[in-house]
Amino acid sequence: MDNNFAKTCPALKIENLTKVYKSGIRAIDNISFEVAQGSFFALLGQNGAGKSTTIGIITSLVNKTSGKVSVFGYDLDQHRTKIKQMIGVVPQEFNFGTFEKTGDIVRNQAGFFGLPPRVAEAKAKETLQRLKLWYRAEHVSRSLSGGMKRRLMLAKSLVNSPKLLILDEPSAGADVEIRYQIWELLGELSASGTTIILTTHYLEEVEKLCDHVAIINAGKIVENTSLQNLLSRLNEQTFLLTIEPSDVLPTVDSDKYTVQRLNEQTLEINISDIGLLGGALQELGQKGYKIKNITNKTNRVEQLYLSITRS
Repeated sequence: MDNNFAKTCPALKIENLTKVYKSGIRAIDNISFEVAQGSFFALLGQNGAGKSTTIGIITSLVNKTSGKVSVFGYDLDQHRTKIKQMIGVVPQEFNFGTFEKTGDIVRNQAGFFGLPPRVAEAKAKETLQRLKLWYRAEHVSRSLSGGMKRRLMLAKSLVNSPKLLILDEPSAGADVEIRYQIWELLGELSASGTTIILTTHYLEEVEKLCDHVAIINAGKIVENTSLQNLLSRLNEQTFLLTIEPSDVLPTVDSDKYTVQRLNEQTLEINISDIGLLGGALQELGQKGYKIKNITNKTNRVEQLYLSITRS
């Protein structure tokens, strides 16, 4: 393959992909999309929309009915083994033995990719250290907490240094602290150039991490755009304002926004046009509100996702 083409071709290219099961169910209906190299790409959809089937085809776990799939320029039908070596996958379900030791799970995974024992040992240690699991290397996996098991799944997927990482609900079941740790790691991987495809029901993850969003609904791609472009469609938003406590606060009368006092230190402002937010805050300051902090209450991706899938 030409090196210049390899550097510029998409990390993933799907053309007219269709999957019809023997039961007659058309899980994927002639979908096409691309994932650019280095992108953090969200593939969203309801249960049964076709996400898992699409990922199953990319990872060779499901046979397509028709269409074309290529990974970094390599055609799936012709270079299946080569593509498997370039991909790391984190499935939603845990896929390791409960009585296997943590270190052995990752070492064995490295061996599946053909790494010599000495190299596999070094890679396993490096990966487990990165995920703060090396101190549990000699412990059986059943002794790990849910969050640790989730990180172990990530370790398995990263031990071969994949160019394309596919994540199916990577933080499912993880508590808030572990979820933020996973987000931090994924952000580092993305910044280092790893292409990541994410499926998730935590749409906060999408706004936090991703740069591109595709939505699949009933087997068809119904949206495929940059996150920035998607968010630009949403104007009406709700913000929480932390203010200095005051017994008496002035009333607010405006046709541009509404303000509700939730408690002594919190106001909720709903604004119809995000472009007016700066002026609204200035106006509130002039009325005597001393604003200390502002946070967006609206889950913007979720709101847009629901409007697209329900239309």
